[in-house]
Amino acid sequence: VQLQASGGGLVQPGGSLRLSCAASGTIFRINNVGWYRQPPGKQRELVARMTRTGLINYADSVEGRFTISRSNAKNTVYLQMNSLEPEDTAVYYCYAEIREYSYSRIYSNYWGQGTLVTVSS
Repeated sequence: VQLQASGGGLVQPGGSLRLSCAASGTIFRINNVGWYRQPPGKQRELVARMTRTGLINYADSVEGRFTISRSNAKNTVYLQMNSLEPEDTAVYYCYAEIREYSYSRIYSNYWGQGTLVTVSS
């Protein structure tokens, strides 16, 4: 199983970006998904997470500006980021709890490789 994140880049303050994270490989079901970020020189922090049934949590710093969504049919999770601020500059990582086989009830955590978002004028 692999997670491939994309969509990062350089954007001016106030701008928008949409990150995508596609899971591939042997996948029976995906449970919780989410995005973390690691600003320069800081620890990784939760940005948003979403359960399979649609329950969502956001970090206070992004509430009202970022929107997490998912396509279970495409095994993909998205992060729409609006009104970006310089403080949003970070490497963004997606994760997913994936069950590979129907006969196994085990969910394993997988991480994407990270995509850099830079907010600067």
